[in-house]
Amino acid sequence: MKADKGRVDLRDVARLAGVSLGSASRAMNGAGASAATREKVERAAATLGWRPNHAAQALRSRLSRTVGCLLPDIGNPLYAQVFRALEDEFLALGYLPLLANGANDLERELRTLSMFMQRGMDGVVLAPGNERSPELVEALRTLPMPAVVFDRELPGAHDSVVIDHAAGVRAAVERLMALGHRDVALVLWQGETRPVRRRIQGYRAAYAAAGLPVPDLIVQAQSVTASAFDEIVELLARPARPTALIVQGTHMLNSALRAVASRGLRMPQDVSIVAIGDTAFARDHEPAVSVLTIDMADAARRLARLLVDRIAEPGLPARRERVELRYEERASVAAFSADPRPASRRR
Repeated sequence: MKADKGRVDLRDVARLAGVSLGSASRAMNGAGASAATREKVERAAATLGWRPNHAAQALRSRLSRTVGCLLPDIGNPLYAQVFRALEDEFLALGYLPLLANGANDLERELRTLSMFMQRGMDGVVLAPGNERSPELVEALRTLPMPAVVFDRELPGAHDSVVIDHAAGVRAAVERLMALGHRDVALVLWQGETRPVRRRIQGYRAAYAAAGLPVPDLIVQAQSVTASAFDEIVELLARPARPTALIVQGTHMLNSALRAVASRGLRMPQDVSIVAIGDTAFARDHEPAVSVLTIDMADAARRLARLLVDRIAEPGLPARRERVELRYEERASVAAFSADPRPASRRR
C-alpha cells in the first residue's frame, strides 16, 4: 500500500531504493545517475506515491530547470533534427528545453534572447543567423545566464560545439577528384556564418592539395531558403559545365535535381551530386543522394552537457568541442566520363 504522500519525502524514497540521498536526488533530477539507480529510485517513488515538487526545487535552488534553444531556421530539416536530439538530451538531464525559431532575423533573435532572460531561463543554446552582428555580440556578452554556441564563431570566451565543415567538404571534393571530376561546383547561401566560410575553405583546400587552380564554380544564393535553381541552371549551361555539384541543404538539393533534369542531364551519369546534410529526402530519392552528415545525437549530447556543466559550475574555463562532418557515398555519385552514354549507344 502507498504511504501517506504528506509524510513521505525524498529521504524515504532513498531509503526504500537502498541508495544515498544524493543519488536519489540526482536520479529524480535526471542528471548524473546510472540507469540502474534511476530505475530503483523511480520504482521506490512510485511505491511510496511520491513525486518531486519542481516548483519548490526551483525556489530553493533558484533554477527553473528550463533552457532556451535559439536556432536559425526550424523549417530546415537539419535544424529540426538538432532540436529533436537536444530535446532528448535535456529531458534526460532533467531540463525542459524551449525552442525558438530565429528565422535568420536579427531583430527576432534579439527579442527572443530578451524573453529568455525575462523568463529566468537557466541557460541557452544558440546558433544565430548572423554571427557578425555587433548587436548580437553585445547581447550575448551581457546575457545573465550561461550560453553554449552551436557551430558559430563569436567574440569572447564561450562554450561551443562546432562542426568540421572544412574537413568534410575537402573530403567530398577529393573523393570526386579521385573519380575523375575536376570541375566541382559548390552551391551555398550568402550568410555571414562559420559553416559557409569553412565549407569554402575546405573546397579551396582540396584544389590546393591537388595542385589545381580553384575553378570559378562557387555559387552563393541570396538566402538559406533560396532555391538557387537559376544559379545552378546557369552553371550547367556553361560550355565547360561542372560535372559534380556539392549543394547545401534540402532546398538547394531539390533545386539541383530540377536543374539537372531541366538541362536534359542525368544523375549520376552526367552530373554527380553531394548534399550537405542528410535527410529522408536524400535517403529516399531514387537514386539515393550522397551526403555530408554529422552524428546529430553526438552533437546534441555535447551541447547539452556543456550547458548543464556551465549552469552547475559557472567558473569553468570555456570549452570548444568538434564534431566530424562525414562523407557518405550513395548512388548519386559516379566516375567522370567524357562520353557518359551507355556503350550500346556509342558509334
